[in-house]
Amino acid sequence: MATRIESTTSPPRATGWRGLFLRFHFYAGVLVGPFILIAALSGVLYAATPQMESWIYSDQLRAPVGLSQASLADQVKAAQAAHPGGDLVAVRPAPEPGDTTRVLFAEEGLGESERRAVFVDPATAQVRGDLVAYGSSGALPFRTTLDQLHRNLLLGEPGRLYSELAASWLWAVALGGLVLWVSRRRARRAEKTESARGKSVRRHGSLGLWVLLGALFLSATGLTWSAYAGENVSALRESLGWETPALKVTGGDEHAGHAGHGEAPAAPAPAKPESVDAMLASARAAGIDAASVEIGLPTKPGAPWQVAEVERGWPTQVDAVAVDGTTGQILGEVRFADYPPMAKLARWGIDAHMGVLFGWPNQLVLLALGAGLITLVVLGYRMWWRRRPTRATGLTFGRPIPRGQWRKAPPWLVAGLLVLAAVLGWFVPLLGISLLAFLVIDLLLGLRSRGRSTADSTDVTV
Repeated sequence: MATRIESTTSPPRATGWRGLFLRFHFYAGVLVGPFILIAALSGVLYAATPQMESWIYSDQLRAPVGLSQASLADQVKAAQAAHPGGDLVAVRPAPEPGDTTRVLFAEEGLGESERRAVFVDPATAQVRGDLVAYGSSGALPFRTTLDQLHRNLLLGEPGRLYSELAASWLWAVALGGLVLWVSRRRARRAEKTESARGKSVRRHGSLGLWVLLGALFLSATGLTWSAYAGENVSALRESLGWETPALKVTGGDEHAGHAGHGEAPAAPAPAKPESVDAMLASARAAGIDAASVEIGLPTKPGAPWQVAEVERGWPTQVDAVAVDGTTGQILGEVRFADYPPMAKLARWGIDAHMGVLFGWPNQLVLLALGAGLITLVVLGYRMWWRRRPTRATGLTFGRPIPRGQWRKAPPWLVAGLLVLAAVLGWFVPLLGISLLAFLVIDLLLGLRSRGRSTADSTDVTV
């Protein structure tokens, strides 16, 4: 008696261009899903950090409201006395009653964009503690740890590849899912009943539709911070005149802009703290009216002081002026109102990505968006698991969409997708490299399955 050993029932066949998108969406989701999942989980944690940071470091950040207030100069002197080994670089006056003043120092042993922050009670000029602050946002250790976890998994510069890979693929997976949702919606109208698998697919697609715009936003803004695609984004902005204006000093060559993301602050020349109050008064008279400002000391003899707004909420206040340390004259200024439209959008996009643009409503949106992405990834893997052979035992993965889908698609579509992939792969390098790696892996798996198919078709005598 001859018996043919056959594989279990294959997954439903897709015809035309839809099969090509199904296979792309399947492989992209399976292979990139872990990176998106980690980015979403760490992003949800980071979105909740402002309130947690305020609670954890309440002793340093808060002080009793006093009837009088010490001068900034006295506050700076108190911080210098408590921290004599550091180089004074900047001062952030208490923005609201009950807040402390931050006096910032550069010191050896700190990482990039890190400064020692000494917290001073504005009423008594007493030091309430010191912590390491990171970046222009002034993140304290707890928030910095979550920021680095989200950004590079605490692995330093090599770890940034994970977040860039997630941002590079998130938009592609989201748009591919949208195409499949539209096509399935049309096909479902003709169906009288819906299978259990069909219901899972429908839930996955509906949730994906709800988070689509948010996913595209996170992908686009995340790429601006990335190592490789970020360089191309910066070059494109420069070529189109979309750069953020720098603060230039009239009649000099000093550029007073603050150090960017990932840049270490320059060590300044010694400056007299007695000038801090006068520099702030000159900046206030010039229209620097935000509650949160940073007074940057000169970086070398003869250079101006720099007073910049650091309020990233709504309305955004990031104006900056350069002040002559001797006369108090304004030597240069840059206003957010004068930013090019794309520079404003970039500023708003980054701040919204960080959850600071609209305060707690912004945080809630990010929490919901992160939860949606996490659910989508989990549902996707669940659907993949349920596609495994029904008689399988042990660890068996779900079946992929059958090979050869590109042959069913119109030639013009295949050619257009190849050109698009080449262009996007050049502009977003990790997308192109990983896509090429996926194709090689798929080819190898195809050769392996072809060999198995030949063995499975052999007649066995029982």
